[in-house]
Amino acid sequence: MDTVAAIAARSSFNTTASTPAANVTADYDTFLQLLVTQLQNQDPLNPTDNAEFIAQLASFSAVEQQTQTNAKLDLMLTYLNIGEGAALIGKQITSADGKVTGVVDSVRITDDGLVATLAGGGEVLVQSGVVIADPGA
Repeated sequence: MDTVAAIAARSSFNTTASTPAANVTADYDTFLQLLVTQLQNQDPLNPTDNAEFIAQLASFSAVEQQTQTNAKLDLMLTYLNIGEGAALIGKQITSADGKVTGVVDSVRITDDGLVATLAGGGEVLVQSGVVIADPGA
């Protein structure tokens, strides 16, 4: 089982990926690699106990379901951002520091969140402290 230990040492379950989804994918891939390596290197005269093997498969299933759930949550968040962005078009927006003000012409979704492009030029990251108002009010 030295191979399993070597893989575990090389593959940290606490990766430093840039997003939580990347962490889940890294954990999922590492888990699969460890499971396959364990099966390939088990002693044929003393195989893994059935109860232990079933517990590992249950863990695999739980990791797979969590990965799918996270992907669906990411998709829901994207849809929510699209709806929020569409609602901003035509609104007056002022950046959190008060330096940029204008009417929102378009919006795009970035890794940082919603970015409003103003009709007169300039961009505002929609975040805490941003003021949004109806220009007709």
